Amino acid sequence: MKTLQSLIFYIYMYGLMVVMGLLGLPLLLTPRTWARAWLRVYLHMLWFGMRLIYGIKFEVRGRENLPEGGALIASKHMSMWETLAYWGILADPAIILKKSLIYFPFFGWFAVKLGNIAIDRKGGARALKKMLSDAARRGEEGRQVLIFPEGTRVKPGEAPDFKPGIAGLYLSMNVPCVPVALNSGVFLHSYCGLKRGGTIVVEFLEPIQPGLDKPTFLRQLHERIDTASRALEGMN
Repeated sequence: MKTLQSLIFYIYMYGLMVVMGLLGLPLLLTPRTWARAWLRVYLHMLWFGMRLIYGIKFEVRGRENLPEGGALIASKHMSMWETLAYWGILADPAIILKKSLIYFPFFGWFAVKLGNIAIDRKGGARALKKMLSDAARRGEEGRQVLIFPEGTRVKPGEAPDFKPGIAGLYLSMNVPCVPVALNSGVFLHSYCGLKRGGTIVVEFLEPIQPGLDKPTFLRQLHERIDTASRALEGMN
């Protein structure tokens, strides 16, 4: 049954992406706010389908921990779900994505239009330098720069070391870093296949203020994300 539900949802998700992408192609030539509004329409329709087909909904906690203006957001990463969801949860995020994703039809085109940050993971120091420069510009624009510091999707209970990019961003941007815990992996496989129905929780935690040294920052960030994510996983 779960396999059939997953198949139906995949057809719905990608079919909707193609239809909305084709209808929205002219928006790639308009102001960014128009494309962002169109993406949110897609997301509302997508979450409706997820509730209907999977019996999964979501809630967001801790919005009061989001500072005004530019900020660095560091999120747990368990599923493709949050890669899409933050475009609806946050006001105007600049999400750090794998460069290969920008070549994905429709998704990638809108990702570029929305001013997200693509990084070549094999690019070494040059790629890291470009990421830091792009993130600084987005922060100066008052946008929230979002990164998945684990670098890849992980299973519930896993807490690998963070990639070096998060420390570089924290030290260079000089803005608060908001840790985010979530439990999407309890309900969804990495590519949004169904595990079971329920409520995904995204929780913004108390910000880590700028000015810490690298080891202290990484330790605090890891502890906060891991502790809160394990607590959310244990709720279900």
